[in-house]
Formats: sequence, structure tokens, C-alpha cells
Amino acid sequence: MSTDLSDYKIIKEGEAEILMHAKNEVFYNKAQVNNRDISIAVLRTFISKRKQEHEANLSKRTKGAQKVSENDSSEVVMEEEPDKTPPENHKSNGKCEVEEEISPEEPCSTMEGSVKNTEECSTGEELVDHSEGKGQRELKPPRVLEALSASGLRALRYAREVEGIGQVVALDNDKASVEACRRNIKFNGSVAVSKVESNLADARVYMLTHPKEFDVVDLDPYGSPSVFLDSAVQSVADGGMLMCTATDMAVLCGGNGEVCYSKYGSYPLRGKYCHEMALRIVLASIESHANRYKRYIVPVLSVQMDFYLRVFVRIYTSASAMKNTPLKLSYVYQCTGCDSFHLQPIGRTISKNTSVRYLPGFGPVVPQECSDCGKKFNMGGPIWSAPIHDQEWVASILADVKQMKDRYPAYDRISAVLTTISEELPDVPLFLSLHNLCATLKCTSPSAIIFRSAVINAGYRISGTHVNPLGLKSDAPMDVIWDIMRCWVKNHPVKAQPADQPGSIILAKEPVLQANFARAVASLSKAQAKKVARFLPNPERHWGPKLRAGRQITSKHVSLLGPAAINGVLNQEDNEEPKSKKPKTEDNITS
Repeated sequence: MSTDLSDYKIIKEGEAEILMHAKNEVFYNKAQVNNRDISIAVLRTFISKRKQEHEANLSKRTKGAQKVSENDSSEVVMEEEPDKTPPENHKSNGKCEVEEEISPEEPCSTMEGSVKNTEECSTGEELVDHSEGKGQRELKPPRVLEALSASGLRALRYAREVEGIGQVVALDNDKASVEACRRNIKFNGSVAVSKVESNLADARVYMLTHPKEFDVVDLDPYGSPSVFLDSAVQSVADGGMLMCTATDMAVLCGGNGEVCYSKYGSYPLRGKYCHEMALRIVLASIESHANRYKRYIVPVLSVQMDFYLRVFVRIYTSASAMKNTPLKLSYVYQCTGCDSFHLQPIGRTISKNTSVRYLPGFGPVVPQECSDCGKKFNMGGPIWSAPIHDQEWVASILADVKQMKDRYPAYDRISAVLTTISEELPDVPLFLSLHNLCATLKCTSPSAIIFRSAVINAGYRISGTHVNPLGLKSDAPMDVIWDIMRCWVKNHPVKAQPADQPGSIILAKEPVLQANFARAVASLSKAQAKKVARFLPNPERHWGPKLRAGRQITSKHVSLLGPAAINGVLNQEDNEEPKSKKPKTEDNITS
């Protein structure tokens, strides 16, 4: 290899090694080790689940084929009995039932209408016959597309660390990045060379020209992924996985609501739950792009950590299942005076016999003024209000991570995050902050255990959230939450406040519910009871987003990189400058 290693620094992460030039030519962020580790853990679980689903589908197809053959053989006997003609008349319907049994495991095969049903019935026998061949039974290794590869570290880790993975295609639109990626592929040996392929291409064009070709598409852009989503949802195969990162948290969390709306089609609110709302805005945006192509998403894991968010969703094709999208989206009404918020579902359904009718959601869910404090509401959304995690997947991913802890450089952090996610209430969107509730009432804060106990004793569920250590998810309505706080204030009086303050208005009402603050058994989660670490500090200072590739490092980047790093770069530049100027001065002297 002709590369002069003296100009490069070798960076090792997991089982992969990359060569990084001293200058900031290709983007690399050490802080994203958490992102890459959790992606590898999800990818391992995806490969395992995909294999299980394939085997389940094969067994169902085999049973279906046996039923069809039994029906065919019984027809010969029934031809001589005219009084038993109905089974013969329903021969084609029987085949349709076989296909319908298969479809729940393969959402991509869900029918779009009566015409497609007829076509499927006519080809049902052909599908069953082909399934007998060995070629149809073999499951090919999953193909992975890393749409924005930069140094190629993520693609190399996938190829070297994930068992059973197929080809990994790494794309970038920058020549220096592609050269660096190809250099790193060679540096990582034969396994990387055989599995990883680096191409110079616009990711959007490449994904559009390769529809449904990749089992996994990984989007990890510098900033917003919004411009890549439309082509990404088309490039994922049915039942495949889309992994997507967004680092534009200021936009998603309400810093620039109009920009968020232009990029994602949702308006954010600046509540304590803004980071979870950011996750739900991105999921709603991906669902919107998928719906345009008769596809829909099923979230597996959604994580907000450090300075970014990361969502893992499976994508299926089904025109009928796609109709349920309005049931999964909601607008959010946030009171401007207190912490009350309410969700307004976009759609609803009415079931009659076997038919389902889709209708607009009932509204409004709130009056013009807040019933708790009398202030106005801000409205945000639409957001994804269905579950953002699949708890079965989360349990499998966490078990895999614990089993292979030595292979995850960021084991402590990702196991802590996954543990917290595993204990979240899956069907409760957004969360409350106990400190914010107390700030509104100007009262001392009860301990989290006491507050949790009061909610549980009132007959409701409550849990923490991975997004915020102080956040509490509960299915208790806001009037119950405020009644608990009123009872707390009665035992812990506060100073008199002006009558027009939200806290004074809330406390002026008598509680309907008499809260019971006796400690409940379930007030501590299993992880808390075992004292498992759930929220860890950053491993080092200036742990955050780094400079975009190609930008010059100056003194204004102290907050991002730290003074030591900047002084090192500036000193290096000072040492290099005299060498380049010396020949010129010598030439001038001699002349």
C-alpha cells in the first residue's frame, strides 16, 4: 500500500481501524461511538428476527400448500356427490384464505383491492409450487446501504462485527471522503475488501435508482435528514430497516418552529418534553414520505442521546394498512400558563360487522382557555402518537448487548439507555417534569418516589423516560396530576402569590381526588431497585458535535473542541508556515 502512514493517525473503534489525516479533510466524530454501537446492536437483532420471520413464513407456506393439496384430492371424491357442491364452488376462496394467512407475517403482501385479491388468488398455486424449490427457501444475507459514509468507519464496523451480513455499500458525494473510505477498506484487510464497496454518488439519486434493493438503509447526515427521506423509504426492501439520525436538535426542539415545519411538516413546541417530541416529529415525517408510495413504518427503537436523535423503523408496503396512519398521528395542545398538555388524534375508526370506516378525529379536545389555569393553548404537531419502541425488540437488543459487552466500546452508555427505554410506558406519548409542576405552584418538590406512589395509588401507571432523568410518563389525566399536587401543597404550604398567577388559580380549586402518598411497591423500577446506572455523564469534556469536514479550526471553536485541541492545531500550523516560506527568502537573497 503506497499510503504514507506518517501523515495519518490510526483510530481504532470496535474491530475497525481508520486512517485520519491531520487536517480536517474527512468528517469523524468520536462522540458518535454511542450511535454506531447501538446501530450494530439493532442490526444484529434485525438479522436474527429476519431469519425467524423467514422460517415462520416458510412453515406457513408449507402448511398452506398441504391444505391446498388436500382440498384438490378431496375434490375427486366429491365430484360424484352433487349434494356437496358448495366446497367445490368455494375452491378458489380456499386458496385466497391460505394467502391471507400468510399476509400478517408478510405485510408487503397485503392486498390493495378486490382486483388485486383476484390476481393473488389466481397466482396462489404458482406461489406454493415455487416455494417447494430450494432457491425460494434460501434467505440471502441482508444488503446494507450507508448513504453518507465519510471515512467509512460505520460501514467497516458493520462488515467486520455483524455476523451474517451481506454486502455493505458506502456512498459519499465528496471525492476526498470516497478516497479516504477506499483507503480505509484496504487498511482493514480481506474481510472489509470482500464486503464493503465505496462509491462516489449523490445518495438521493442512488437510492431512487435502486428501489427496494437494500434490507437496511443507514442515514447519518451532518444536520437534517429531511432531504434524504423520500428516496430512502423507496430504497428499503419490504420488511427492511431504515436507520436515521438527526442532529438539528435546535430546529426540532422549537428553536426555529417555521424551519422545522418546512423540513418535517410539523410544528414543535418548547416544553420539557421537546426532545421526545423531536423523535415523534421525525417518525411522523418518515411515515408521511412512506405513505406516498403505499408504504408505512413500524418503529423498533427511538433514541435521543447526546446532541442527536436516532430512530430505527421497519418499512412495509400495504395500501390497506397505510389507511391507519391518521390513527397514529396527533396534534398537541400545550398550555402557556401551566404544564398541562393534551393530544388531538387526527383520525378515528368505526367498526361495523367486518367493515371498518375511517373518519376525522373528534375535536377540539380542549376549550379556548385551560381548565386548570385559565391561560391560552399553543398548538403543535402533528406528531407520531403511537408507540416509538417495540419492547420485545428492546429486550432482545439489551440481552444481546449484555451478552457481548466486550464488543461494544460504549457498552456502559448504550446499556444504560436501553435499560431505561425497556422500562418506559410504550403507549404514553410525551411526559411531565415534576420540577416544572412544582415551579408552576412555587412549592417544594416531593421526591420522585412519593409522587410515583401517589399516581400508582390513584390507580394509574407511571414510569421514567430515557430522554430526561426528571421526566415522568403517566396515563393519569392532568386533573388527577394537579389534584395530587394540591394535596401535596396542603401538607407543605406555600407563600401567597398574586391571584392572577397560574399557580394561584390551580391551588384555589379544591382537589376532587384525595391523594395517598404511602409508598407503593412499584414506585421504583427494577433498574432503580437494583441501583443500575441509567444516566451516565459524558466520558470527557467537549463531548459533542465536531466541525464539518473541510472547515478551518480557529480560536472560536473552543466550545466544540476544547482549548487543548485548538492550541495543538494552531501550533502545528505555526510550525509548518516557516518551512514553506524559507525557500522563498533564500531565493530572494541569492537573487
